[in-house]
Amino acid sequence: MDRNQATGLILFAAVILVYSIFFASTPEPQVQEPTGEVVSNVQEPQSSESLDLVLEEPDSLQDLRAQVQFGVFAPLTRGKASEVTLENDKMIVTFSTKGAEITQVILKEFDSWDKTALVLLDENSSDISYEINTTKGPLSLNEFFFNANTGTRATEAGEVSFVEFTAQTGSATIKRTYTLAAGSYLVDKNLELSGFGSQLVDSNVNILWDDRLKKHEEDIEESRRKTNINFYKSTGKHDYLSLTKEMASEQVSEPLKWIGFSQRFFTSGIIAANQFNSANLEQVTPKDTLSVKNLKASISLPLENGQAGLSYYFGPNNFKVLKSITAGFEENVDMGYVFVSWVNKYIIVNLFQFLEKYFSNYGIIIILVVLIIKGFLFPLTYKSYVGMAKMRVIKPEIDELKEKYKDDPTKQQQEQMKLFGQLGVSPISGCLPMLLQMPFLFAMFFFFPNSIEMRQESFLWAHDLSTYDAFIKLPFTIPFYGAHISLFTLLMTVSQIAYTHFNNQLTAAQGPMKNLGYIMPIGFMFILNSYPAALSFYYFVSNMVTFGQQALIKLFVDDKKIREKIEASKIKNANKKKSKFQQKLEDAMKAAEANKKKK
Repeated sequence: MDRNQATGLILFAAVILVYSIFFASTPEPQVQEPTGEVVSNVQEPQSSESLDLVLEEPDSLQDLRAQVQFGVFAPLTRGKASEVTLENDKMIVTFSTKGAEITQVILKEFDSWDKTALVLLDENSSDISYEINTTKGPLSLNEFFFNANTGTRATEAGEVSFVEFTAQTGSATIKRTYTLAAGSYLVDKNLELSGFGSQLVDSNVNILWDDRLKKHEEDIEESRRKTNINFYKSTGKHDYLSLTKEMASEQVSEPLKWIGFSQRFFTSGIIAANQFNSANLEQVTPKDTLSVKNLKASISLPLENGQAGLSYYFGPNNFKVLKSITAGFEENVDMGYVFVSWVNKYIIVNLFQFLEKYFSNYGIIIILVVLIIKGFLFPLTYKSYVGMAKMRVIKPEIDELKEKYKDDPTKQQQEQMKLFGQLGVSPISGCLPMLLQMPFLFAMFFFFPNSIEMRQESFLWAHDLSTYDAFIKLPFTIPFYGAHISLFTLLMTVSQIAYTHFNNQLTAAQGPMKNLGYIMPIGFMFILNSYPAALSFYYFVSNMVTFGQQALIKLFVDDKKIREKIEASKIKNANKKKSKFQQKLEDAMKAAEANKKKK
């Protein structure tokens, strides 16, 4: 309480005290009965004039406090709150006439994990407030009562619904207008302040958004791993707060275009028509399960001629939808690191969108995606198989060199490189094509856990492809594995082990490399047990198709013919000079051996 408020309250109390002393009626004296019995000291009621004064004191005190705190805006703090809604085929947005701000958003196309309505935010979980800086200090517009006017209007994009909130006192007017178009997840907002004169200290509005994100998925831990704040600078750079830290914050002093509170499958975002001046961002992972994460943003919005425009996005993390909103908004979906994100953004997303037009079962779509990708990569698979077959055919020569130079590893490597050159065989010919296929395998590792297309889609025994298929629930928890058994993950593991066994026969692998092929599937079994069933199913189908392709190639690739080609290359390259690469490699080996002898 400042000095002016204290002085006003003291004067008000003094007036009440003087009135009660000189003008209030005096109660009648109490009469004692002569019997000696004690009579209760009951006071007669005050006069009606005095009683009315007592009843009016709370309102008078409230008015005084409002006058001290809000000045000329005090009349706007008195009123009765009511609800107003905007609705289209995508969502229902509820506002309150107190504050003229969003109090609830329901997405109509989706359900929460427990099959209840998906309430993206409500007044218990989210607080959005706007503050203006006046000569009385920061004033929250959420303290003011507004008159609401609803209707529809025609625009270039079609007919839109709108609600216009107006609050006026004296010459000062505040207007907050919201519009919602059919088929849109965007709520456009225009804020207009007029007639304030010298009441405003600066031309900025402070937006405070505190969102305690509601739980929409059954697996809250997986949801937390995919929830954070994304933001996009006006310079065109996307950034975000850490996904893994329990507490993270950042003060952004550069102009921003948008800020997104991104969950695993849904995003609540605020987008500037022009730009935000700056923002303070904070996210906290709570210890309880009442919310997924607690996200906060304090944003500075500049006013131009007393007006500012922005939009709210409340909708799914569908890559195509987000990309159509504004520049960089699709970054709210994690498509993976740079070297694999291009696969998801330009191939997988478009492939899924195409297949969705003809198939409604996502298990079938996943199978078709595998077949299309494997068909596209088949030339690489064939080349890889032939390369491994060549290495298998020349294995006797390699073994002979190993035995001959078993005491001289450097000489052994040099002779092997010479042999490869003579026979026209490259030791990496079987690995390189496989390496080129890796981006597709890694891309799926990011696509399926973040794909809203898989959400609540069932296939076979999996009730939801976006989470693990708990085929068997265990009465105990296995460290690094969980308290359930995912059947799709088991099938993937078995298929990978079978493929490894088949592959080892093709390559005649020995030593650590042979055993590594069996250890990796076991490791992935532990990792993927709690990942989405769609991912394990994709890898399982991919393994089976690859296994089938190699079995088919084996029928048409004859080791005798490969041997004949190798012998022909041996004769052809008998007098062939060493390539520059071979020469440099041999020189490097000799230098390494010389350094070793010196030591």
